[in-house]
Amino acid sequence: MSAKPTPANAPSGWKSLLKRSWPTIRIVLSIALLWKATSGIDWEALFASELQMQPWWFVAAFFCMTGAFLCGGLRWGLLMRSVGFQGSILGYISLYFAGGLINQGLPSTLGGDSYRAITGSHLKPSGTLSGDANEAKVLAKELHEQVDMEHANPKLRLSITMTFVDRLLGLAGNNLLGGIGLILGGATLASWGNDLGYAVIAVMLGSGTLLAIALVWSPTRALFQGLLNRFQMGGALPGIQMAFAWPINVAQAVFGIGIHFLTILALGFCLKAYGAVVPIEALMIGLPALSLLLMLPISISGWGLREATLTSVLALWGVSPSLTVLGSISYGAMTVLCVLPGAYALLKRK
Repeated sequence: MSAKPTPANAPSGWKSLLKRSWPTIRIVLSIALLWKATSGIDWEALFASELQMQPWWFVAAFFCMTGAFLCGGLRWGLLMRSVGFQGSILGYISLYFAGGLINQGLPSTLGGDSYRAITGSHLKPSGTLSGDANEAKVLAKELHEQVDMEHANPKLRLSITMTFVDRLLGLAGNNLLGGIGLILGGATLASWGNDLGYAVIAVMLGSGTLLAIALVWSPTRALFQGLLNRFQMGGALPGIQMAFAWPINVAQAVFGIGIHFLTILALGFCLKAYGAVVPIEALMIGLPALSLLLMLPISISGWGLREATLTSVLALWGVSPSLTVLGSISYGAMTVLCVLPGAYALLKRK
């Protein structure tokens, strides 16, 4: 008798086991990091001290975080409409909140991004999804199966591309703000901190300038269009131009920095609610660096990793680790609270 052949694309035993167990590993890592960040805190002494919360700072943090999500949803919606999608801006903002809510319960941001990219490709001008039974089946299939860009339909490819472009704009704004923070306060980190800030700004501005020239100069633009056509994404060029072409790329950079600055203010207000005094440059260094770390799939929505990272960074400015942990946990809870309206979009689809 011969053994049954194993399909060529079937994952090996250890890879399959790792894939199934990785979410659990991330949960354990998040708990371990959170325990590490809080293990040195004497909670009894902390609450027995003269610690007095100021709730109005939480209100300010809520509005800043909500404003950041609204601006992010607006940017994504405009990108989607620039390539021919007809959904309403409010509909795209609603899906942006829904994606943010999914991100709070999944190990990585890919879940929320995939949801808004797939669902956004079916959004109608009225801001709702089609009631057509066949299209509803297609949407359900796309949401419950792994996305294969090689075999995805052109419409879905285009939506995923615009979601990726939106992420790139967010990354650019994050890095630019972090570079500015290093220029202002990098000397506190190390003697080369300021130089690193100038290097980050130079790299971001240089790469942005080269990309803008490539999108304006006819030969390189034609080459770029041909490359997109090869991958059946030719319709993405208007959205890419809206993101990176001159002079709108300047407005996109300022807008991206503004979005991330709102999240920095939200964190600062959460810390202020517990009486912590944190220099703005410290937050402009700590939170962008944390955003880069969160790209690594090692925690659940940043829990644990956020507290451990911010505690280490803000301690350089003399901020109490106890107050940092309290502020960071409040910031995480505030993020969850701000994206709760996204539940409406999820429930409405159901």
